[in-house]
Amino acid sequence: MTVDIAGTVRERAARELRDRILTGALPAGARIDLDAITAEFATSRTPVREALLELSYEGLVRVAPRSGITVIGIQPEDVLDSFTILGVLTGQAAAWAAQRITAPELDHLRELAADVAARSGSDSIGEANWRFHQEIHRAAHSPRLMTQIRQAARVVPSNFLTVFPDHERHSLSEHEELLDAFAYQDPANARTIAERHVLEAGRSLAAWLDQRSPSTQPGD
Repeated sequence: MTVDIAGTVRERAARELRDRILTGALPAGARIDLDAITAEFATSRTPVREALLELSYEGLVRVAPRSGITVIGIQPEDVLDSFTILGVLTGQAAAWAAQRITAPELDHLRELAADVAARSGSDSIGEANWRFHQEIHRAAHSPRLMTQIRQAARVVPSNFLTVFPDHERHSLSEHEELLDAFAYQDPANARTIAERHVLEAGRSLAAWLDQRSPSTQPGD
């Protein structure tokens, strides 16, 4: 069964493998079979190799000529650091959006929020959630900030709401809070909500990884 994610084959492979590493499905020390991944994505080796090189630059895997590809993984404390940085960036985006958003952009955000809510319980909610947050970042009207967020957001698994369904209800509630902050042009509240939104997600992912760590398993 091939993975179906938007983007080029390289982008799809990088995102899927990154998700598996960030959620512990591919734990530290695991070996990645290039032929198996190539078959899974029904493609040639080139885009898969490029995807793995991208992950090696991010420090998630080690690519060695003789020993092959090994997962380095990510530590819970690194997750918290990364999500804290992302929280600051997204908080600034939300604050600027509250000041700069146009009426058509706010209407579009409401439509996207409704789409996320309509997909509650579905595997497609993750993609809808990404679209909602990307539109907030665009509403900040800062290409430089968008670039920084795009880089920092790689630490967030695209299937976050599927892996952590308990966050779905909180996410939907905070989406409504953000829309209210934008409507009232309240940058301070928008920043607080956006930062909290990201930090709570980071804490959940860090706790999840800590629980799956071999050192925390029974009998150790």
